[in-house]
Amino acid sequence: MANIWIESYGCSANFADSEIISGMILKDGHKLVKNMREADLNIIVTCSVKDATFNKMINRITKLKNKPLVVAGCLPKTEKNAIERLAINASLLGPNSLTKASQIINSTLHGKKQIELQDIDKTKLNLPKIRLNPAIGIIEIGKGCINQCTFCQTKISKGELDSYRIGDIARQVIKEINDGCKEIWLTSTDNGCYGFDIGCNLPMLINTITNIQNDFMIRIGMMNPMHVPKIRNDLIKSYTNKKVFKFIHIPIQSGNNEVLRDMQRGHTSEIFIDTVKKLRDKFYKFTISTDIIVGFPTENEEQFFDTINLIQKIKPDIINLSKYSRRPGTKSFDLKQIDSNEIKRRSKITYEIANEISMENNKKWIGWKGKVLFDENTNAGIKGRNFAYKPIFIKDHKTKLGQIHNVKITHVTHHCLIGNMN
Repeated sequence: MANIWIESYGCSANFADSEIISGMILKDGHKLVKNMREADLNIIVTCSVKDATFNKMINRITKLKNKPLVVAGCLPKTEKNAIERLAINASLLGPNSLTKASQIINSTLHGKKQIELQDIDKTKLNLPKIRLNPAIGIIEIGKGCINQCTFCQTKISKGELDSYRIGDIARQVIKEINDGCKEIWLTSTDNGCYGFDIGCNLPMLINTITNIQNDFMIRIGMMNPMHVPKIRNDLIKSYTNKKVFKFIHIPIQSGNNEVLRDMQRGHTSEIFIDTVKKLRDKFYKFTISTDIIVGFPTENEEQFFDTINLIQKIKPDIINLSKYSRRPGTKSFDLKQIDSNEIKRRSKITYEIANEISMENNKKWIGWKGKVLFDENTNAGIKGRNFAYKPIFIKDHKTKLGQIHNVKITHVTHHCLIGNMN
């Protein structure tokens, strides 16, 4: 039996992968430790989405390689040579090779490096798992995507779209609920194209899951705008179910259509705007989360301000801001890059406006009263989510994860609502 330390970074799909790896570790008779100093072997589930993340991964690998090491997640497929230069003895496990986790862990423990990067996982459902949060069940509904974004490494690591069957996903949801989960996250590389390869779609999946008995909430993960028109009407209908958080993560990336074409995003700004309008027209309150990239190589000043004008018009509740960074293997890697100081300037402008919008939107919630599902412990108290998936903090150390209480919002910050038990 070995003591094993595991840490994870990136998207919710990566955290779902780390839960599966942890489940396999315990099934094989090993022990998960809470302090890396106690470990006989280290595992890191990596993300490679941008330069800042890549640099963080390199830093972590440097600190973890003093013991037998398994590098899992996206980085082994996108930056294999960089990892091997840094940690020559580290074993590598690809994001679609999790069924080899036990074998690669045991091999590494015995001093033998092993590399498993093939796309061999038929499904990631109904595998052993150890949840990072007992109140939240993270379920991958598929892997890969059908997008051709010129800036993105994700397809290099995750591959083509491979959706899991609705019945198999529903059985996994039932298991999570029976194990005590109150919040179900549906995640994948791109939820918007779920099912296109097997003759179904996301609304069909949502409708099946909401028919499952018991009290639980569903958070729908990221979906790219280019796929939404195909499913929009049915998607909006599926969101009317009270079990679905009124929340959507729909990355626009740029407010200029020429830049979107250069990114090969497959959508226009009008598609994004129309989707947001329809959701807000239908629902009393609806949380909009989006992603923005500033400084894409072909973005000029006027096109940048098209993005600023769009977010000022739409006023998304959440703006995940990234400074463009070229990633090896992507189509935009060889394009002439914008000066880094100019990218920083654009990022600063966008960041300040995003904060103003967030504060403006959050102030509208002051005085709201309603039910909150508590799903995360913090040093200052406990955090929960209301029907619109707004993060709500209260100073309370007695409330347990998974409990629901009535809360009144008393004040806000840029990033959250703060309240008291009502």
